[in-house]
Amino acid sequence: MLLHDPASADLDQLVEAARDGDHVAFEELVRRTHADTYALARRLVSDDEDARDVVQEAYLRAFRSIKKFRGDAQFTTWLYRITANCASTHLGKRRRHRHDELDEEVAVPDLHPEHDPVAVADATLLRERLEVAIADLPPRLRAVVVLRDIYDLNHAEIADELGISESAAKVRLHRARRKLRTQVFPLRGEDDIDDDVEEQARAV
Repeated sequence: MLLHDPASADLDQLVEAARDGDHVAFEELVRRTHADTYALARRLVSDDEDARDVVQEAYLRAFRSIKKFRGDAQFTTWLYRITANCASTHLGKRRRHRHDELDEEVAVPDLHPEHDPVAVADATLLRERLEVAIADLPPRLRAVVVLRDIYDLNHAEIADELGISESAAKVRLHRARRKLRTQVFPLRGEDDIDDDVEEQARAV
């Protein structure tokens, strides 16, 4: 299937054409998805240059694998998973040169401000603090919280894309959420370490 006007085609038509070898259709897919793909990569690696490298590798992998895309999930979900995998690989290479020390676990605040100026302003400030807190997480904690709470992947999908067990994905998510809560909503005694959880965390 070759498209005469890829710019006017919908995403499903572009995917079908790209699977049939239409390079122009794939280029249009890149154009339409690049902003969101870059945003995900940037959240996962927290560095502009690294994010660009991850996005480039993600699209290369997607191009090589597009014929195998069966449509079981949306194309964007499939692409996000490839991006997460590329980010994990990229961070793995960097971890050879430095060790990311893990802290504890936490719950992401649910932001639903009322419709009044003060509440909106407070919510905006809180959201900014949360974004900073997410960026400050160690990479392997940041990856799971971004994929679960922002991109809505389930534990099994996260585990598959990051090359870890499902139980490890759950532990890391719990650790990330608790760390976020202690940073965004610090409470007295919040820094106390639970020995059992810490011992479990060392295993992942």
